[in-house]
Amino acid sequence: GGGGGGAPANVHSVRTGPPAARQHRRVFGSALPVTCGGASTGSRSMWSGPRANRPNPSPSRRVPTANPTGVAPTVRSSSWLPPARTLAMKVNANGIGDLTEFDPSRIRNFSIIAHIDHGKSTLADRLLEDTGTIVKSADNKQVMDRLQVERERGITVKAQTASVFHDHDGVEYLLNLIDTPGHVDFGYEVSSSLAACQGTLLLVDATQGVQAQTLANFFLAFERDLTIIPVINKIDMDSADIEKVLAELESALDIDPDDVLLVSAKTGAGVDGVLRAIVERIPPPPIEGDTLKALLFDSFHDHYRGVVNMVQVRGGSVRVGQRIVFAHSQRSYDVTEVGVMHPFRKETTELSVGQVGYVINGMKEAKEARVGDTIHLIDAPVEALPGFKEAKCMVFSGLYPVDQADLEALDIAIDKLCINDPSVSVRKEASPALGSGWRLGFLGMLHMDVFSQRLEQEYDVETIITAPSVSYKAKLPNGDETVVENPGDFPQLSSRGLTMYEPMVQATLVFPEIYLGKMITLCQSKRGVQISMDFMNSERVIMVYRLPLNEIVDDFFGAVKGATSGYASFDYEEGGYDVSDIVKLSLALNGEEVDALSTLVHSSKAFDKGKAMCTRLKEVIRRQLYDVAIQASAKGKVIARETVKAVRKDVTAKCYGGDISRKRKLLDKQKEGKKKLRIIGNVEVPKEAFAAIMSK
Repeated sequence: GGGGGGAPANVHSVRTGPPAARQHRRVFGSALPVTCGGASTGSRSMWSGPRANRPNPSPSRRVPTANPTGVAPTVRSSSWLPPARTLAMKVNANGIGDLTEFDPSRIRNFSIIAHIDHGKSTLADRLLEDTGTIVKSADNKQVMDRLQVERERGITVKAQTASVFHDHDGVEYLLNLIDTPGHVDFGYEVSSSLAACQGTLLLVDATQGVQAQTLANFFLAFERDLTIIPVINKIDMDSADIEKVLAELESALDIDPDDVLLVSAKTGAGVDGVLRAIVERIPPPPIEGDTLKALLFDSFHDHYRGVVNMVQVRGGSVRVGQRIVFAHSQRSYDVTEVGVMHPFRKETTELSVGQVGYVINGMKEAKEARVGDTIHLIDAPVEALPGFKEAKCMVFSGLYPVDQADLEALDIAIDKLCINDPSVSVRKEASPALGSGWRLGFLGMLHMDVFSQRLEQEYDVETIITAPSVSYKAKLPNGDETVVENPGDFPQLSSRGLTMYEPMVQATLVFPEIYLGKMITLCQSKRGVQISMDFMNSERVIMVYRLPLNEIVDDFFGAVKGATSGYASFDYEEGGYDVSDIVKLSLALNGEEVDALSTLVHSSKAFDKGKAMCTRLKEVIRRQLYDVAIQASAKGKVIARETVKAVRKDVTAKCYGGDISRKRKLLDKQKEGKKKLRIIGNVEVPKEAFAAIMSK
């Protein structure tokens, strides 16, 4: 398809390259023979030949009226549908019975991908209900979102798996569903989850249309050559504009409107058509040999069982008692339990080829479970799978315990949480003001907020997280290059010929056309360079800008939402490094530099940033018996200053009369005392003040 194996440079270049028919054949798979009213269309591809000759779209794609799902057509089995055969599965409190009866032809592995708040979790709830996995109830809201932070924020931050059983035309199928996050900061979760799938549901909100993360997730699935089933959700909303969204899908992603399913995850309309499409369009998992070969695509920590590894079996099977080896670490373990998520852990006798489930093997440490690793039997080594591209952290921040007595507890909590979130980088560091802590790397601002919130909620540890920064590169005069993540690592000013490189991102913004002027002004104020601008339709614009990452972490997303009244969506990807005039902004109290408050900024932003820091510091510094000078400096020059006035004692209160020289003598004595105290005095900045200044 267009652009080959990688994502196109421009979001609209998907139409370039081979004809659209070949793109559709690759992305959506071949159509099934359909018989409507007794007339068969034959076995030709749905996308070959003129559009007028194509089969009628699935009734589940039509807008529900009196019958929300329409009359389902008779669909004959394709080459991968097995002979009609039913397996009655009995799920009880102890677990699930034997799953070996499910050969790969009756297994479908798929995920749900979408922009944030387009209804992924709600659709997952309806799929669980319609397959009988959970009892239908009005209380079924975000069943797959199990973290407290997910329920509080109303978003998915962690991919979750559920195995369900679905009867399709008298044949029982095992469907393995993976619900993925929608925010750009959790793109690593989406990427690793897609590695365990052969197809995906691309969900689009009927009221919002194609958004920035819709495009990003589409290309992730497209690069992996997955079968993509486009679904428009929220068709029951009064503000839904289905025809407009269909046009956007066709213009932006080259998706044929006849291939799109229409559903309402809230009411359940059209969900049965989604289940039918999953079975008929998504191919079964391939078989890679007869010996055990499994992909580790996720893991989490259980307080009682240790590390729980989520795997997809590519070949052979895994059962209790086997001795397995992790190819990357070359460590071996005894399997103590295997099972599937239904939607919570249910033990099974074994996991066979094509199935997705969990393996518990007594693993305790985070470094032992590397996402993307290959699992095999100790006496039957196999060729390791390619694994996953290591996550590249974009935002860095310091994390410290409020009380240094909690340092060890916080260390254990970070180690356990990193099992569940391997995209976080961890490095120990110490601050003169905040004590011992860690330098953590995150994929974005929301990722950082969620990680710190999970530490407090799941492990009851209070933390201080410093203002975010990014990773710069410095080229020294002798030709050596070094990475600068902390202002303390910034080379000295004496290094003449120093060249600094700033990380850049390629940002994609989708918004209504009426906000075009405001968005261009905002991006230019953030030192952005426009790459492209296209109109998705007469009302919506896709604009691509090259922006410094340091400007993105400084509440850029909030500024975008404010400029567009909340109607814009934003996505970005790594864009390399550019030469930039980066300076170290230092703060000093009475001439003594406070290292913990130093930061790296662009020279054009140094004055505004320095003035703001001095003002905030003035509000939290306690008044002394002498004036306290707060100075911000860059390139060896003071660029901003604030003064905390001294506390003045009225030494003349006892002078109720007499000559003025008596009062002047007392005032001069007080002045000399303050001058001497200022020389020997030491201004201490309390930890609470550091937290207030350095916080986000």
